[in-house]
Amino acid sequence: MAPQHEDTPELGQELAAWLATPPGRYLLDWEQRQFDAAVADRFGFNALQLGLPEIDALRANRMPHRWLAVPEVAGWDGVSPIQRIDGLRPVSLVTHAAALPFPEKSLDLVVLPHTLELSADPHAVLREVERVLVPEGRVVICGLNPASLWGLRQYRAHAFTRLGLGKTWLGRRFLPEAGEFIGHWRLKDWLRLLSFEVESCRMGCYRPAVQTDKWLQRYRWIDAVGAKSWPFLGAVYFMVAVKRVRGLHLLGPAWKPRRSVAAPVAVAQRPSMRRPSQPVTHRNDS
Repeated sequence: MAPQHEDTPELGQELAAWLATPPGRYLLDWEQRQFDAAVADRFGFNALQLGLPEIDALRANRMPHRWLAVPEVAGWDGVSPIQRIDGLRPVSLVTHAAALPFPEKSLDLVVLPHTLELSADPHAVLREVERVLVPEGRVVICGLNPASLWGLRQYRAHAFTRLGLGKTWLGRRFLPEAGEFIGHWRLKDWLRLLSFEVESCRMGCYRPAVQTDKWLQRYRWIDAVGAKSWPFLGAVYFMVAVKRVRGLHLLGPAWKPRRSVAAPVAVAQRPSMRRPSQPVTHRNDS
């Protein structure tokens, strides 16, 4: 686990530098395919990608209004509404993840590519997402899985660094230092507390923590085996949740008078159907 931090562009820049490495490109390629499949059939008017311009999470979506929001970047003059980061896609908004400039219930889709990991208060970010989403709106989240081969190697590096062996190969970090791993099981609990319903959650990237394309290609077969044999140990998780709003059931006015119903008469008290003028006869069977 990394130390506590504030939301700053440096954290995203450290992650962006790692994403340019062979394992980072391998991760981005898997995530891009998942985003394309998850947002392609989501309809509405307004969609927002919050963070990580290195991935185009909304490219397969057809909503008329799609925005990319990032933290404040170096060199931003605060004048032009559209900025570019290192030649990447246009940036529509420069904002804080926990204070979005959107009214309540105004967005149909929000995607968070590693946004929660880089936030000092991921709970506040989720609360803000819940505020701006319309009822039945979707949030799509991806993050690094701490219970994976990559996560275990990162924990090993932290442990040996605390023992003063950070300069050895055992203390060499594989993932960027910035940010904090958030397990998918914890994230599901947070979403349920905010009345989200998790629609799907899957894992990916099962290859070992190697640094070169050569070794990543040699271990390609592990992706298929891992997805079947140890599906929850992938290096990254991908989650889709829908905002549920509990409705009220209208019972009707309490002052509305009920229509009166005649009380039933007991059988023993009902008048005889026999005419009084008719004599009573007894049948003699003898």
